[in-house]
Amino acid sequence: MSKFVFVTGGVSSSLGKGLTASSLGRLLKSRGFRVTMCKLDPYINFDPGTMNPFEHGEVFVTNDGGETDLDLGHYERFIDENLPKLANATTGQIYSSVMQKERRGDYLGHTVQVIPHITDEIKTRVRRLAGDNVDVVITEVGGTVGDIEIVPFLEAIRQFRREEGRENVCYVHLTLVPYLAPSGEHKTKPTQHSVTELRSRGIQPDVIVCRSDQPISDALKRKISLLCDVPIEAVVSAIDASSIYEIPVLMHEEGFDATVCKILRLDEEEHPIDLSGWEQLLEKMALADDELRVGIVGKYVDLPDAYLSVVESLRHAGYHQRAKVVIEWIAAEDVNERTAEVLLSGLDGIVIPGGFGERGIEGKIAAVRWSREHDLPTLGLCLGLQVMVVEYARDVADMPGANSTEFDPDTPYPVIDLMDEQQGVTDLGGTMRLGAYFAQLVPGSQVARAYGETLVTERHRHRYEVNARLRGRLEAAGLGCSGLSPDGRLVEFIELASHRCWIGTQAHPEFTSRPDRPHALFSELIAAAAERAQARDPHLFELGLDAAL
Repeated sequence: MSKFVFVTGGVSSSLGKGLTASSLGRLLKSRGFRVTMCKLDPYINFDPGTMNPFEHGEVFVTNDGGETDLDLGHYERFIDENLPKLANATTGQIYSSVMQKERRGDYLGHTVQVIPHITDEIKTRVRRLAGDNVDVVITEVGGTVGDIEIVPFLEAIRQFRREEGRENVCYVHLTLVPYLAPSGEHKTKPTQHSVTELRSRGIQPDVIVCRSDQPISDALKRKISLLCDVPIEAVVSAIDASSIYEIPVLMHEEGFDATVCKILRLDEEEHPIDLSGWEQLLEKMALADDELRVGIVGKYVDLPDAYLSVVESLRHAGYHQRAKVVIEWIAAEDVNERTAEVLLSGLDGIVIPGGFGERGIEGKIAAVRWSREHDLPTLGLCLGLQVMVVEYARDVADMPGANSTEFDPDTPYPVIDLMDEQQGVTDLGGTMRLGAYFAQLVPGSQVARAYGETLVTERHRHRYEVNARLRGRLEAAGLGCSGLSPDGRLVEFIELASHRCWIGTQAHPEFTSRPDRPHALFSELIAAAAERAQARDPHLFELGLDAAL
C-alpha cells in the first residue's frame, strides 16, 4: 500500500517547495523505498505548454509527451526516475476532465460542485501514481497557503488522511523564517500565521520546514514546536546552500527523512540510508575548481529558469570534467556580425537552446556562424539545430536567403519546414512532436562516439523539421546528418567532422541529464570546451578528474 506525502508552502512563493520535495524523494530512495512524485498546479491554463517562459520558466517534457512544470525536472534529476505526464495536474486539466464527465452524463444529472466532484478528481490524479510498485508518492501543491486558487487542492489533500488512514499520510509545510538584521533575530510570526491559515483549511502539518539564510537555533525550534503544535524534531531548518545538490544531505542531518519515516511508520532499521553515491557527487563538485565559460545564446536570458535544465546539464557535465561551468547569458538580439567577436571570443563553448518565435533568430544565426568559423565548441538544441542548418545553407551550401518557413514563409530555400505526410511527419502544424523518439546514429560519427551506441532515444518538442527535399544539397556541401529517424526520413542530429564540436540535435537532451550521470552530448561539449581552454592555458585540467579523485 502506497504512502502519501503532501508538501505545501506558506508566507511567500519561490521558497523551494520543489527542491524540498525532491530532496525528500532522494533521501527516501536512498533508503531503498520506491518513490514517485507529483505536482499540483493551481493555475487555470491546461498546461504550461502555451505559457510565455517569462511567466513560468521552462516547459519540462516527459517521455510520454507531457508538457509539464519545471519542478518535474528537479524531481527527475533528484530521484532519477522518468515521470509520466500524469505527474503534473493543473486546475485547467481538473476542470476540463470534470466537465467532460458531466457532458457524458457520468454524474447522472447531479449538480456538479467543487466538493465532491473537483476534489475527487484531484485525489484521483494523485492516486493514479500509487500502486504495488510504489512505496511513497510525494506531491507538491503549487502556490501559497492563502491563495484563492489553492483552496480546492487543500481540501482534497485534507480528505486524503481520512480516506487513507493517519499512518499513511504526512503533511510537510514549508515556511519562511526571516532574519531581521536591525533586531539581530529570526522572526517566527510569518510561520505562525501560515500554519494558522493551513489549520483553518483542516490540515495540521506534521513537519515544518523553515527556510532561512541562517540556521534556526534549538530555542527557535522549541518556540515553533510549541506554537504550531508539532514535535521539536519535526521542525527542520533549511538554510541556503551553495548548490541545490547539497540540500538532501543538509536535510538528512536535520533528521527530515527519519521524521517522515516515523510519521508514515516506514521501518528505518530495515531501510538504512545509503548516501555514498550522492556524497561522491558532492566530492566531484568540490573538486571542480577550474572554470569554463559557456555562453547560452537565447531569447529569455533575463529569466534563467527558462533554460533551467540546460544550465543543470552543463553543470552535471562540468562536475565530471573537474570543471566549474560559469554561465554567460547572451541575449540573441545583441549578436550580429559586428558584436559576435566581442561577445563570443572569450568563451570556451556555447549552447543555442530551443525556443519559438522570430525574435533573436538572426542573432542566433550570427553566433552559430562565428562559432563555426572560429572552432568554438557549439551545441544546438531543437531550434538550435535549425538555426545551424539555416546558417550552413546560407554561408556554405550556396543557398542565399535560406530560412525556416516559421520565420520566412516565402524563403527561396526552406531548409526548415512543416513537412507533409509523404515526407514522414504526421504533424501538420496543429500539434507538435512531443515526447521520446528513437534515432539511428551513423556509426563512427561524433555523436555515435559520444553516446557509445547507434540507437538512442531523446525527448522532443517542436513543429518544424529539416526539409528532406534539400537535405541532399546540405550533405553534399559537407553537413553531416549523423542521426536520422529509424525510417530515415527525419534529421535528428547534425555535425561537422572538421570541427572540434559543432553538434545540433532536434531533441532536448537536457531533460534526461542527471547530476551523477551527465548526458553524452553535454559531456562532449564540455570536454571540447575544456580542450579549448587548455590550449589557451596548459595548466587547466592538467590532473584530470580521475587523477584528482
